[in-house]
Amino acid sequence: MEESVLIDRIQELTDLELALLLSLIAGEHCMIQTDEETPDAIGEEIQLIASNVFGLSHAIVHCTSSTTLDEFSNGVLADRDFYHGPDATREDEANQTSSLNLNTTSSRAYTAAPSIKSVGRHDDRPIASIVILKNLNLADEQIQIQALELLRTKRIFTRTALHSAPKSFLIVVLRSNSERPLVNHLNDHLFISHYHGPDEGFANLEEGCGWIEDDQASLTSVVHRSVAQGSAQSPVFSYEDIRTLAALRDKVTVTAELTSYLHNIVTFLRVHRAVGGGITPRATRHFNLLVKCLAPLHRIDFVTPSLVSMAARKIYLHRIEITAPENERSMQYGSDLAAVTALLQDVTAEQIIEEVLVEVEAPL
Repeated sequence: MEESVLIDRIQELTDLELALLLSLIAGEHCMIQTDEETPDAIGEEIQLIASNVFGLSHAIVHCTSSTTLDEFSNGVLADRDFYHGPDATREDEANQTSSLNLNTTSSRAYTAAPSIKSVGRHDDRPIASIVILKNLNLADEQIQIQALELLRTKRIFTRTALHSAPKSFLIVVLRSNSERPLVNHLNDHLFISHYHGPDEGFANLEEGCGWIEDDQASLTSVVHRSVAQGSAQSPVFSYEDIRTLAALRDKVTVTAELTSYLHNIVTFLRVHRAVGGGITPRATRHFNLLVKCLAPLHRIDFVTPSLVSMAARKIYLHRIEITAPENERSMQYGSDLAAVTALLQDVTAEQIIEEVLVEVEAPL
């Protein structure tokens, strides 16, 4: 597909679709934040985006405090029909990987003995291309560590096999409860965050593209999959399209002035009096990567200050940790704890980012 036609298609995407596309172009993973009233609808919307926009397999895991490693490991696997059916895409067929039979005692994910039914069975399903982890922050820390291992190694152990992820692989952490944070290392590995409120709509759900809601499904079921998987509808963006955009990303140039501007933003964030952490080296690498991913989408092969400020809002929103009043820097010089507490009471990550973008002078 010609690059101009490809960019024209990008202009028609919704913000949610664009967030997933940027993650696929970067080869990274993302967080989608929403209100507590809409996580189910957004989960369904993302599944439809996976099928209809990208033509990729998908799975959703509904995480709770009682989710087990067995449920998590089996929940991220794709349906066989998507890979072996008549409508499977060439990229999906090419990315099938044979699973390795493992002795159960060698698996790091499980400590219990395998059931009689599981012995001798060979599950050759790959990991889904797009894995949606709903409310992962509510799951046990061991589940979050398993998710981090999946994110880093692109493979996961079940009781009888080792399953690998396809080349186009994206983990979407769908979060609707902000009170309990993710494990720090997992949170830092997430590329960008995007907030999708109920007033922003659900374009694919509203179009009714073959979606059937399973209202009768068990409330205790961990995995729900769309019947739209393997739809005959051609995807808007193929695997080759995403590779083309990734190649354009690699050709983007960043001037010395823009590099200095980017690192000044990082420095100002790090020394902001309300920031207690989250401005990590990995975040800086993701910052540099995102500005290069954004440039081709705007039909340019260089980075501008506006792209840098746009990227800062997406990179640091979920990373910034607000410092506790007793740890605020001015407390070392005799500040009043009550005054500092009142100062930090309503401070948010969004406000900190906007303050820094105003303070740091952009190059002309």
